[in-house]
Amino acid sequence: MVAFPTETFYGLAAAALDPVSVRRIFELKGRPASKPLLVLVDSMAMAESVAHVSNPALALMARCWPGALTLVLSAHAKVPSDVTAGTGTLGLRVSSHPVARGLVEALGEPVTAPSANPSGLEPPTTAEGVLAYFADKIDLILDGGPTAGGEPSTVLDVTVDPPRVIRQGAVRLPIAGA
Repeated sequence: MVAFPTETFYGLAAAALDPVSVRRIFELKGRPASKPLLVLVDSMAMAESVAHVSNPALALMARCWPGALTLVLSAHAKVPSDVTAGTGTLGLRVSSHPVARGLVEALGEPVTAPSANPSGLEPPTTAEGVLAYFADKIDLILDGGPTAGGEPSTVLDVTVDPPRVIRQGAVRLPIAGA
């Protein structure tokens, strides 16, 4: 388990396709099993390896990735049900933060990316903030300096037509054509 910076807050990374690693995220955060995990990918190709990507989703990816737009897509069967909270859908994005992108690229597969805080508490914007929450409970913190904080990623469900905003965040919606 690795803490790392994103555009907004520090997140917790585990191999998203490894059920044991994914369960560890839920345990560490005290996160309800009914809440799916955000997953970072490094490209549209990696997104297509774990989700069914529609043409409207491809257009949004081309316009808004990398960035703070999470797209909810139908997950492939290989994605652990814990990641999707049994919904069969998967929230994906490509981070614009170089450390977050480098982590995904180095692993060569999707990683989880919920905020690095116990459920219900404020997400940290520094490595020190992560340490204050988890101290010796995580394996590594990639200190990329302070993050911007502010609003989390915008979450857009593109499994429905028209797409539906689940959470308004850093990317302002509606996006033309969304």
